[in-house]
Amino acid sequence: MDKIIRINMNDLSTSTETVPAAWAGLGGRGLTSTIVAAEVPPTCHALGPNNKLVFAPGLLTGTPAANSGRLSAGAKSPLTGTIKESNAGGTAAQMLARLDIKALIIEGIPKEDKWYSLHVSMEGVAIREETELVGKWNFAVIEAIEARLGKKTGILTIGPAGEMKMTAANISVKDPDSKIRSHGRGGLGAVMGSKKIKFISIDDQGAPKVPIADPEKFKTAARVFAKALMDHPVSGEGLPTYGTNVLVNILNEAGGLPTRNFTAGRFDGADKISGETMHDTIAARGGKVKHGCHAGCIIQCSQVYHDQQGKYVTSGFEYETIWGLGADCCIDNLDDIARADSLMDDIGIDSIETAVMFGVAMEAGILPWGDSKEMLRILTEEIGQGTPLGRILGGGAGSVGKTYGVTRVPVVKNQGIPAYDPRSVKGIGITYATSTMGADHTAGYTIATNILNVGGYVDPLKKDGQVELSRNLQIATAAVDSTGMCIFIAFPALDIPECLPALIDMINARFGISLTGDDVTNLGKHILKVEHQFNIEAGFSNIHDRLPEFFTTETVAPHNAIWDFSGDEIDEFWNF
Repeated sequence: MDKIIRINMNDLSTSTETVPAAWAGLGGRGLTSTIVAAEVPPTCHALGPNNKLVFAPGLLTGTPAANSGRLSAGAKSPLTGTIKESNAGGTAAQMLARLDIKALIIEGIPKEDKWYSLHVSMEGVAIREETELVGKWNFAVIEAIEARLGKKTGILTIGPAGEMKMTAANISVKDPDSKIRSHGRGGLGAVMGSKKIKFISIDDQGAPKVPIADPEKFKTAARVFAKALMDHPVSGEGLPTYGTNVLVNILNEAGGLPTRNFTAGRFDGADKISGETMHDTIAARGGKVKHGCHAGCIIQCSQVYHDQQGKYVTSGFEYETIWGLGADCCIDNLDDIARADSLMDDIGIDSIETAVMFGVAMEAGILPWGDSKEMLRILTEEIGQGTPLGRILGGGAGSVGKTYGVTRVPVVKNQGIPAYDPRSVKGIGITYATSTMGADHTAGYTIATNILNVGGYVDPLKKDGQVELSRNLQIATAAVDSTGMCIFIAFPALDIPECLPALIDMINARFGISLTGDDVTNLGKHILKVEHQFNIEAGFSNIHDRLPEFFTTETVAPHNAIWDFSGDEIDEFWNF
């Protein structure tokens, strides 16, 4: 029977609750956002005692469904001040699902200045004081926990960035190969640090399989769904071959690859950091060009990157990180970007926010444009050690901009704008402006339709249809984020007629219910409205749904495109 487990760090107690009827049909983002909206005062300090950190597997997590291993984490964000959900792969989600845990809710702050760990098993949750691993970086933490508890242990941990409550800190999740995936954006690692939890370990030994009400119907739908994922050219061919970094050359050609802190749309060194170059480099050095972030992933868009000596450097080497440290910071050395990616995993800091931050830091003169060696030093000796400069940088792009008086700071609601220029790809600009969680490309990935011609085509340089496109994709994404599915299932879902019905059939077979497509759409709308209302009560309004001023005054080459949406046009997004 599904259950909710509460961990009260104030008195170091735990309790187990039955799932309220109103939450029974929710999972993943739908559940984390609902709990945060219901139980967290919107005006509370995100690092104070009234914020809560919620983990929830998705509706299909733990089942044999392909690509269903995502875990949602939710809280009030210390970076943006808004509601936040972040999802990640790894092993934790499927283990929690097998333990019948619908959500972990962590509340309160310890009375004593001590650090703790949580151990989740069939017996419940044990709170233990932790002394040995406090101050350790993430890879050392994972190695030590595996030595203590075994290689199969699920792990959620924070590095020094989370311990120091840097607002760009993330929560790291162990994957099946003991590598790191991340609840990256919004500073949730700082929330976990505020509650003095160094790590959460999970042991699902003895747990049964996730029950399925109609196994035969589920198997049939799962086969159709998996086939759709493999038949689509993006999820079945492009992503498995080149990873998400396939987008560097595509966006560079489109003039939408933000370069030198968003002053241009093309980067002269794009080919040196492209997915094609990365693929060939990995293959030549004996790494893995295909790798899954969780069991059951058939897209396999991750990879294992080695150095020139054939030694492991990093895994999950993503487009947004490579763009940010590459084009945005004018660095064309893929090996140095890979080293930085590994350091950010080890420190436990969001690789998108930190990459955008470095672009602002270079504009501020903290380090020269293109200086990858100084970037690596800063990560290791400043951010990783928590020096005064490191703490400013660990607060993200907005923190650096305010401290150094930079006026060109690419953030929305204080969160760094990711790897697509909103002037050249206007649909993603609407997503950045209106997302309930600050600038977030995954909230409504219009790149699919604006650039990749998935789900039709909407001209990225024109305003026509962009608000509707972003709205529809944000609604769909909120629903998908509730299933435990990887967001990349959206590509076949938009193009292959059998894909979305098969997903709904799996949910119905899993629970013995009869959802329709309209029900799923309504779920997505409901989630967005819950999140939006939380933000309103936290003090946000339509004037916060805007891009930075410089996008409206500076054109971007090569198209000389500009951000030309009025406030009224942007506000139309919420008319649903």
